Amino acid sequence: MIFKEKASLGVYSLVLSVYTVCAFHIPFFTYLRQHLEGGFNGVVIFATAILLLLALNDAFYYLLVFLFRKVGKCILAFTLFGDAVMLYFVNTYNVFITDEMMGNAITTQYSEASGFFSWASVLYVLLLGFVPMLYVFGRKVDYGGWKSFAGHMGGAVGLLALLIFGNMKNWPWIDRNSTELGALVAPWSYIVNTIRYEAGKRQQEVKEIPLPAPVSVSDSRDVCILIIGESARRDHFSLYGYGKETNPYTARDSVTAYVADASATYTRAGVKAILEYKDTPELYEILPNYLQRAGVDVSWRTSNWGEPPVHTEKYFRKGDLKERFPEADDRYDGILLEGLREDILSSDRDKVLVVIHTYTNHGPAYFSNYPPEFEVFTPVNPSVEMGKVSREELFNAYDNSIVYADYLVHSAIEVLRNLPDRRGCVLFVSDHGESLGENNLYMHGVPMAMAPREQIEIPFVVWAPDERMKNLEKVGQHHVFHSVLHFFGIETPVFDEEMCIFAD
Repeated sequence: MIFKEKASLGVYSLVLSVYTVCAFHIPFFTYLRQHLEGGFNGVVIFATAILLLLALNDAFYYLLVFLFRKVGKCILAFTLFGDAVMLYFVNTYNVFITDEMMGNAITTQYSEASGFFSWASVLYVLLLGFVPMLYVFGRKVDYGGWKSFAGHMGGAVGLLALLIFGNMKNWPWIDRNSTELGALVAPWSYIVNTIRYEAGKRQQEVKEIPLPAPVSVSDSRDVCILIIGESARRDHFSLYGYGKETNPYTARDSVTAYVADASATYTRAGVKAILEYKDTPELYEILPNYLQRAGVDVSWRTSNWGEPPVHTEKYFRKGDLKERFPEADDRYDGILLEGLREDILSSDRDKVLVVIHTYTNHGPAYFSNYPPEFEVFTPVNPSVEMGKVSREELFNAYDNSIVYADYLVHSAIEVLRNLPDRRGCVLFVSDHGESLGENNLYMHGVPMAMAPREQIEIPFVVWAPDERMKNLEKVGQHHVFHSVLHFFGIETPVFDEEMCIFAD
């Protein structure tokens, strides 16, 4: 009997990895085949995906069994059971295993959940889950020593690194399809998304560290619109000297364009930096929540995500605005300005803050983020595989999205310019920059320690006709908090004059 012979742990983990890839990943490879473009690059991505799954699961199984022995085998067997249940749901109900789906599974009562199972689910679990458990528990294993462990894990990790960094030009395509692909990878989809669901739930329950009580010392009637940009890089703004006219609207608005750097290269940390009073890993009371406590009428309009918990009743996603304004076009961020003037005029507060969190400059499909009339730079190639698009075509698509973002900022300025008896201020600050092929990098998210300047250098554009501006050589995202406090005339011990762009 084969089970009477000992197998090396390397062979044991590889056999189970091959089984996992073959038995549970037909939906994954089907999705991959349907969404890949033809040609050699598509073959490379497909082959890379196979090797990545094999190496990842092999390393996971080897680590489990080497460190925990019989307990590790039990955990491994549990993942095979979970893989079988996952495959049943994916095939039967055509679902993706996302964090929201895991949240539904966790919160669903047994009486409701039992209705999803059938005799077919029993066959899935028996044939794909329990049968391979005979191998898991029946196969004798030679665990080897730490030298074997280091060699096997080092080889697996090295192969993973080679496959990941060797496919940098394909990252844009992978990023665009990452949610769907990640939702079909066993056992990682339900493990990772369960963790994400629980982490997200805890994040919503996190208590902000309160700041000292704010005091309003101004009786003027003020409106500030803070527009948080997405992936807008400074060197593609003609306001900063870019050769193409990407800011034709705000160039006529007498705006001030400060040189600024982002505090991070990904949305969650960048938005947090824009809204917090200092650079800190802690979650202090963020600007909209703090100003609401000071009596300011605060609203949040968004087509994006990743912001810290916002505690305001006036929180509108694109879908909410579409319900309020059915005639509005919700394909683009222009909907975030719908009814804005009327909402401000209807406020019974002297001070109003509107935060608009946009998506306009996010890749890789820059060409789909703006209406056709804003395609002023051509040619544009409608492909999300950025490495296959010429530099000119990629820059044109991105620059067109910058023109549209410029139009949105100008439109917000126009709303305030025509408001009676209100002081107005518009700030546009991006969460981070964007790589467009420089050094074979695309989009954003490179750790700050090694991030290129294209992902760090951001625009910081201000329109405030009734304010005197400081002549500052460079600013940062944390200047927003203190500058908005100054504009509204809010006094607080946390205010830092050095971080304010407005002069007294």
